[in-house]
Amino acid sequence: MKNKVVLITGGAQGIGKAIALELAKNHYDIVINYLTSKNGALALKEQIIKDYGVKCLILQCDVSKEKDVDQMVSMIEEKLDGVDILINNAAIDLSNLFHLKNADEFRKTLDVNVIGAYNCAKRVYRKMLEKEYGRIINISSTNGINTYYPMCIDYDASKAALISLTHNLAFEFAPYIHVNCIAPGFIGTENELAGYDEEFLKEEQEKIMVERYGKPEEVAYLVKFLISDEANYINNTVIRIDGGQKGSV
Repeated sequence: MKNKVVLITGGAQGIGKAIALELAKNHYDIVINYLTSKNGALALKEQIIKDYGVKCLILQCDVSKEKDVDQMVSMIEEKLDGVDILINNAAIDLSNLFHLKNADEFRKTLDVNVIGAYNCAKRVYRKMLEKEYGRIINISSTNGINTYYPMCIDYDASKAALISLTHNLAFEFAPYIHVNCIAPGFIGTENELAGYDEEFLKEEQEKIMVERYGKPEEVAYLVKFLISDEANYINNTVIRIDGGQKGSV
């Protein structure tokens, strides 16, 4: 039986890397999209092939550019007969003090985090419809719901837009393609923890009912469930994974 093919954007590190490893372990063929993390992508590919024996491609692509996405997906179609499952994980967060932000940074954040997800979904959906099967998972954030930080106002707006995109795509692609959204809280990746002082991290951890940060692997477990047959009746849904973040609903 042919393995399903999963495209993970921003898949070379952090949450994307954890998703790639977990799905490879569960017999999915993996395509890792990256933009700048070439060495990480190469190392991850070697690990996946060595440890799990599934097919693995790495493809450099700026998902905010429609032509680049077209070329990337065309390559996947040539090598692996297309994308069965799309994980829109690629994102940037240009955090800065509000008064130091500018429109160019805001625009760039939206281009990657929202337009990138749109570009990928639009490019893969026709092949999914032909197969009468497809799964799309958008990785949003509690920042897009009701956790607000003016220093990342552009990131927060992009993650709220990704939730709206989820609902619209679910309506457009029904009934064969299920589109769901995951909204992680504070996940303890290296990138997430870097650059914050200990006092801020302590304050944020105290807001979490389970009294710790999430692990990237825990997000990957949720992705694995949502793309499984056990989740075939879950569609057009936003699922928070934040340890019971106090003050949020």
